[in-house]
Order: sequence, then structure tokens, then C-alpha cells
Amino acid sequence: MVLGLSGPMAAGKNLAAEILEGKGWASVDADLLVHEVIEDKKEDIVSAFSTEAEKLGLSLLKSDGSVNRRAVGQIIFGHPELVARQEGIVYPGVNERIDVFLEENHRAGRDCLINATLLYKVPSIYKVDALLYVDAPLVLRLLRARRRDGLPFRQILARFRSQGNLFPKYKNSVADIKRVWNTGSKEKLERKIDAFLSSCRPRG
Repeated sequence: MVLGLSGPMAAGKNLAAEILEGKGWASVDADLLVHEVIEDKKEDIVSAFSTEAEKLGLSLLKSDGSVNRRAVGQIIFGHPELVARQEGIVYPGVNERIDVFLEENHRAGRDCLINATLLYKVPSIYKVDALLYVDAPLVLRLLRARRRDGLPFRQILARFRSQGNLFPKYKNSVADIKRVWNTGSKEKLERKIDAFLSSCRPRG
């Protein structure tokens, strides 16, 4: 089975991934894949955003030669056309890596988990049998993000808004979707995940 895992910032998506990994699921984190692809596509990114970086007085590369992801984020934040430009460079490579992960683990007979906030943006979503969407109330997410990242609430809210309302974007993307509310302990979340898994069936 291939399970997709998504949800907004600070809702508990990575905690759910940890629970599933503990149950033997092979897991891939799309955020880490994005970092890998950004480095692979370093020249393309520098070329694509050099003009904007120069205007803002930002360097797209760190002293060690790696991509300055913070600078790229500053450039594209709040500009949908620039976000689309960056995604056009990075997401095809992310999707390719996810497909390789699925193929390798399928041959080994393992259940697979794709942990990705923006899974709806890559074609690999159509290989998912079911999707677990982990959510939590806004205030609780704010408190968790503040405790985890130590950022001002204003900055956290800006990040929340940049994600938009994710759940509707998944409704028609997969055969089976479950929105699980992570409002209590890890044990309670695990019980909800177990209940969802017991109802899931592979496609076809």
C-alpha cells in the first residue's frame, strides 16, 4: 500500500510519520527531497532568480557554495509567479525521487509512506492508495509552532497563510482520504491512525 501524509504547519504530520515508521512503513520526506533537488539544480536556481536577488541585495549562494534557501524564500515569498518558477525547477526532481522510492520499496514488498505538505502538486499523488491528513485547531498550531521555532506569532501566521487552505486541494486527488485531528497525546493520535489504516485498501 502507498499512503500519502499531509497537513498544515505544526499540526503533527511529522509525528504521524514517526508513528507509521514505528509500525514498519518505509517513509520518504518530501521536504528533504526538496533540499536535495535544490542543490542538484543550483545553477538553474541562481540563473532563475539572479535578477531579483541583485535588486534585494541578496546572495543566492552561501560561503560554502550551497544554495541560500533563506534568500530564495525571501525572494519568492508573496509572489505566486516566482513561487511557480521555483516549483517548476524543483518539483519534477522531487517527483522523480518519490517514484524511485516507491519502485524500490514495491519490489521489496514494503508499505510506503509519502510525507509531503504539498503532495497535491506532484504527479506521484496519483499512485497513493489513501491519504492521511493530520490537522489541529489554529490556536493549538500557533502554540506548537511558537514552542518549536521560537518565531513571533506574526511571522508564524504569515507562514500559515502562505500554505493556504490545503484540505480542499486533496478532496478529489485520492481514492480514500481521512482528516485526523491531532489535539491530544501521541497515543491518541496513534489510535486514530490505526483506525484509519484498518479501513484502507490498496487500489485495484
